[in-house]
Amino acid sequence: MNVKTTTISSADLEERTNWFTSLCRKKGLRVTPQRTAIYRELVRTDEHPSAEMLHARVRRIYPNVSLDTVNRTLLTLNEIGAAFIVEGSGDAKRFDGDLEKHQHFRCVKCKRVIDFCHEPFDNIVVPAEIEGRFTVLRKSVYLEGICDLCD
Repeated sequence: MNVKTTTISSADLEERTNWFTSLCRKKGLRVTPQRTAIYRELVRTDEHPSAEMLHARVRRIYPNVSLDTVNRTLLTLNEIGAAFIVEGSGDAKRFDGDLEKHQHFRCVKCKRVIDFCHEPFDNIVVPAEIEGRFTVLRKSVYLEGICDLCD
């Protein structure tokens, strides 16, 4: 198992922003400066932020952006496949802009969400009784426990 850290270069950020712009147009969505800023802040971090966390960051650029706009944008990003909601239990929704295969560990004390890669988890076999009845869109592994900082 490898803990995954995301450091995105300026060139990668521009490439992902261009991809996002194309995706929005393909899905019939307007490419607004606020929507783009929210996306860029999300893909720039590996913290798996909540809408409130991203709202605080985006307000530095667009002081009048509302929390509702940030929340609706994040839900839209999830719907169009530009980001996804990190599944969890109980707390505020957390979002992830890293679309590469990886898994999540969540600390139950500090609430930190950490990406990790464990190749066997990438190849989870769907039971035949599920595969025959349902369409599996995504397979996800989510672990909870105490992180190294809280141990």
